[in-house]
Amino acid sequence: MERVAGRIMLLDGWRRALLAILAGAMGALALPPFGVFGILFLSFPLFVWLMDGVGGDPRRLGSRGLRSAFFLGWLFGFGYFVAGLWWLGAALLLEADEFAWALPLAVLGLPAVLALFYGFAAALARFFWSDGVGRVAALAAAFGLAEWLRSFVATGFPWNAMGYTAMPVPVMMQSVRIVGLFGMSALAVFVYSAPALLATRRGLRLGLSLASLLVFAHFGYGVYRLNLDDVAGSDGREMTVRLVQPAIDQSVKLQNSDRVAVFEKHLRLTALPPKDGGKRPDLVIWPETTIPFILTENPDALQRIAQTLQEGQVLITGTVRSEEQAAGEPPRYYNSIYAIDHHGQIIAATDKVHLTPFGEYVPFERLLGKLGIENLIALPGGFTAGARRNLLSLPGGIGLYPLICYEIIFPNEMTPELSGASAIINVTNDAWFGNTPGPYQHFLQARLRAVETGRPVIRDANNGISAIIDGKGRVVSGMRLNAEGAEDISLKLQILNKSDYSHDGYNFLVVTCLLLSLAVISRLGFV
Repeated sequence: MERVAGRIMLLDGWRRALLAILAGAMGALALPPFGVFGILFLSFPLFVWLMDGVGGDPRRLGSRGLRSAFFLGWLFGFGYFVAGLWWLGAALLLEADEFAWALPLAVLGLPAVLALFYGFAAALARFFWSDGVGRVAALAAAFGLAEWLRSFVATGFPWNAMGYTAMPVPVMMQSVRIVGLFGMSALAVFVYSAPALLATRRGLRLGLSLASLLVFAHFGYGVYRLNLDDVAGSDGREMTVRLVQPAIDQSVKLQNSDRVAVFEKHLRLTALPPKDGGKRPDLVIWPETTIPFILTENPDALQRIAQTLQEGQVLITGTVRSEEQAAGEPPRYYNSIYAIDHHGQIIAATDKVHLTPFGEYVPFERLLGKLGIENLIALPGGFTAGARRNLLSLPGGIGLYPLICYEIIFPNEMTPELSGASAIINVTNDAWFGNTPGPYQHFLQARLRAVETGRPVIRDANNGISAIIDGKGRVVSGMRLNAEGAEDISLKLQILNKSDYSHDGYNFLVVTCLLLSLAVISRLGFV
């Protein structure tokens, strides 16, 4: 092991760069749908040994060593993000004649930008570098901080944060309730990197002991929480939810030529009788931007919905909302959710607050518009972000916390209003990405929001993975990718307890400080 590490440390030039990229790309195999969890125990030790080969004085800002570490981290991140996000290009190929030119920007450009955060992590870790367990702790703390920054800098994009790789199944998800996603990212990197100590033996006993303790606590807490009585978190009420997944090809939706047929298909799936004489659904869910016209401008459509719903039923649907502006100005459009009762009346509504860059709006539109960069969704001026997120209040005192599409990947979108919600509702449309890893990665992130908040997630997709997820990340029931139909699922409502959810920022700070303290102590001892 020592000889292997030594040879890796001494690599230079293109061999060194290639190994850094390959180490990052290998790590992406731990993400859905592959879930090769153990690969990161190879990926990160390789990266640590490459970092060991960086020369220069790590204490000098601007030194050659810090620049080399930054570049090494960038290469590692570039490999990880290209291998984990290549499927984003599938959305551009739906209208290849118009957007194919942007394929390199999606497949290579975005990973190149995201890799800057891992470059920052490597440079920060290099500043605290030593020859023992401290360097593993420094790397872990730096990666945790990088993932935290990635969640909000430039509107944020925390997709495939390193912590997700350590939480593939429910028993391994429960720790996120304590330390949050970014704390999990830091601790996961520490555990993944610990085998690198086998090469030098310095700090080996302490490092492997701490890593083993973390793994034991991770699984132990998972087993403990999964065995807690679920009845204690329920208010005793149940409701039956019908998830409608029409699986309409995205190219058909973009053409807008079969709008009536699309609408009628949703109505037909809504009107299906319950299977095997089951209970009639109380709540029917349609996916994101389902209705292919402005609903409030089409009273006949509201009447058709009223005719389809039975008494007492409520439909929740994704739709586009328009808002007129001053004379001569185009209307504003919002990606919205409506709750509609059996009379065809809109009883609750909310708008998407966190829009998707280049999908729903173009950042720096005046500048980039001159370069011909447009939204994937063809609306004048794109979508407008909602001013605030409104809780969907339904009859019977039921509150649903709405998240549209990729809003659910952001832990910081879980605002205090969540305390009044019995469940989270997430409508989406993963048909943009076809049969690629994208829908599976999106679904995992939705499951983790359920665990973090202790709230069930009702997730409905045009195509993707539609399911109800309980507050511990377990899939109650649902429909797989490319399935078409309607699924009726019984949902236990949560007790509305304001103390049940709190932000994890404090615990993440504690984790980061402990890791940095270990790194500093080791660094001082090394000096």
